[in-house]
Amino acid sequence: MPAMIRHADTGLPFMKMHGLGNDFVIVDARSHGVPLSPALVTAIAHRQFGVGFDQLAVIEPGKGATDAHLVFYNADGSTSAACGNATRCIARHLMAEGGKTDLTLTTERGTLFARDAGAGLTSVNMGQPQLDWAEIPLAREMDTLELPIEGAPTATGMGNPHCTFFVADAEAVDLETRGAEIEHHPLFPQRTNVQFASLSGPDRLRMRVWERGVGVTLASGSSSCATAVAAARRGLTGRRVTLTLDGGTLQVDWREDGVWMTGPTMHVFSGTLTPEFLDAVE
Repeated sequence: MPAMIRHADTGLPFMKMHGLGNDFVIVDARSHGVPLSPALVTAIAHRQFGVGFDQLAVIEPGKGATDAHLVFYNADGSTSAACGNATRCIARHLMAEGGKTDLTLTTERGTLFARDAGAGLTSVNMGQPQLDWAEIPLAREMDTLELPIEGAPTATGMGNPHCTFFVADAEAVDLETRGAEIEHHPLFPQRTNVQFASLSGPDRLRMRVWERGVGVTLASGSSSCATAVAAARRGLTGRRVTLTLDGGTLQVDWREDGVWMTGPTMHVFSGTLTPEFLDAVE
């Protein structure tokens, strides 16, 4: 499909996509820039007055020999350096558009590689995890394997910060209360994504997610990667893990070249934000 361009008289085209219910509004800005203010992002994010999403992603022209550059926004208008499921959704779209089976993408996180994994699945290499306290970042130097927080969670960076609790039963956790509390914990100066995971079998985890700047989500790609890395570091699993989230299942494989995540994607519909909607915000 042609690149989506905003016109004052025709509005702003977008795609609605999701990976395991982790849903996104995707704006294609490869031909023309699309300035997005925090107010416009939060207006689009509203599930009653806008479209609704966990993250909004903008596809920008590729840098150098890369296929595209991706920029991510949370539902509260803040930005995020990484969004694994949105990256997989966009990669699937771009591969179908260009007749390719692999891509090179850039984000604030760095250069990411994507490929068609067959059977309708898409894989993305989310890069090496950040395990040092300063890279995540944390507020002060400490062992990231077990933080001095009740429950001794593990901190991991995947281009965004993560705090993973391993519990006996992820289903029993009051996710809304605990997630909101930990997101703003003083040890995380940039706030954090929060995961609660329990071992459900050999190299299998049940995980629930509270996303920074969003809240409870059905799935999260970067959270899945962070949880798999944390589980391997703590000796709970090997480096290849199956994670069951509220929205479905992802495969994560922590290899020498980075953390590969594989799962399904869905392009739900394409639409256009009307000039009336845009004018009411700006």
